[in-house]
Amino acid sequence: IVNVEDLAANNFMVEEVKDGEFSGRFFAARGSYKIPHSFEKKKDGIYYMSFTRVKQMPIVIVLKALGLVKDEDIMKAISTEKNYDEMILNLYEFVDIKTQEDAIDFIARRVGAGQSKEVRMERTVDILDRYLLPNIGVDLKSRADKAKNIGKMLKRLIDVYQGTRSADDKDHYMNKRIRMSGDLLLDLFRVNFKVLVGDILYNFQRIIKRGKLPSIRVIIRDKLLTSRLYSAMATGEWVGGRQGVSQRMDRSNYLSMISHLQRVASPLATSQENFDARALHCTHLGRLCPIETPEGTNIGLRKNLAM
Repeated sequence: IVNVEDLAANNFMVEEVKDGEFSGRFFAARGSYKIPHSFEKKKDGIYYMSFTRVKQMPIVIVLKALGLVKDEDIMKAISTEKNYDEMILNLYEFVDIKTQEDAIDFIARRVGAGQSKEVRMERTVDILDRYLLPNIGVDLKSRADKAKNIGKMLKRLIDVYQGTRSADDKDHYMNKRIRMSGDLLLDLFRVNFKVLVGDILYNFQRIIKRGKLPSIRVIIRDKLLTSRLYSAMATGEWVGGRQGVSQRMDRSNYLSMISHLQRVASPLATSQENFDARALHCTHLGRLCPIETPEGTNIGLRKNLAM
């Protein structure tokens, strides 16, 4: 199984989109969830965030929905320093939303339009608990922590806009993680185990409907999990549509075998230019070999660990 390098999860990064425009990205990972969150500032000077079905929601409203209702609390969650004047515009814009309920309803109207108030409120609360920063927690207790974390992320974005802090470099190896065989097999097992559980349920219901007493042998198809794992290992097609994750080891000589075992592949498409991703970064020193990389479309995307 070839190691795959990926951007680190649960790590907030601010990057430059266009000249003088920045956006913040954060992958919240918990178990099999990996949910991208993005922060941005629009032309109107208001800061927005997006995650799952909640697209471009003003951050002030999200903070109010999480329980930070007072303007003073919101400012304290971001920073206790004085130089965050542009937040005043954000607070003033949504000054008429005074309670947590109002804020949740504002989000609910934007997300699940056309349902009765109770239903859409319930669904929105569920989305806020389960899909907003699931790495912190997925229950009511973690709301205050989520609000504080969103405040801290927003502070970093504002700092970059004000020039007191530089944008993050996503090619720095500190912001990357190498996913090794255990991690990749975990993904594969998790998805296929879910398939197995679904299959067991389906078989059980089917047999019960006929009015028979099912035997465990019939309900659980023992070959299902094994054959799916074998198939992924044999073809190299992994969950999430990735190809070439497992390969036949190159045994033409001892060095090529060692080299193949040390390979690190990047998930980026080889057809795109991605000059920065292909370039040698100074943080590769001592970790990745600066010389061994193929020529052609794969250059710089397929690396090898330093020996």
